Amino acid sequence: ERVRRVLDEGDPGGEVVAAALAADDEIDAVHVSLLEKCYSLLGREAPVASDLRFVVSVVRVLSELERIGDLALRVVKLGPDRAALAGAGDAWDAVRALVEVAVDEYRTALRAWSTQDLGLATRLVEERPPLATLEHRLLVELGRLPGGEASVAVRLFAAGQAADRIADHAAVIGARLRYMLTGDPAHLAAEVR
Repeated sequence: ERVRRVLDEGDPGGEVVAAALAADDEIDAVHVSLLEKCYSLLGREAPVASDLRFVVSVVRVLSELERIGDLALRVVKLGPDRAALAGAGDAWDAVRALVEVAVDEYRTALRAWSTQDLGLATRLVEERPPLATLEHRLLVELGRLPGGEASVAVRLFAAGQAADRIADHAAVIGARLRYMLTGDPAHLAAEVR
């Protein structure tokens, strides 16, 4: 939601960026703590079959969530420059569209994981949004910016790429959940990107 907030309102004082940086440190600490607990569980209990799939899937999803946080932070850091970036017109609109899709995919991944919903997990993997079209639109619009707008173009492109990767990580969460729920290793192929 911080990503949406800075794209809608900006962050001239840097308060949202500061809160996001603090939250990222907390997320990193929780990530390490949960990984340690998973590894300890693997060493102590030696789980088999579905229990092993669950623990290994948790380890994988933890890393995906941590990476999504890092990518969201990349976009949030643009908050103080929102006015200049929004002046890029259609390129700005393309980034906004990419971010909206990424946030929706992320929310779907969280919902799928928390409810262990195989249908949502399948949708994340098999019904991918048209991000390639949005990325192409962004590149076309960046090419139309006047020559002096290279800094804006680079920052907008980075934001678009971060949004695209967030959606990719959401799909990996869906693939991992499908594997965890079904035990079918074919679902792991969707994780390789």
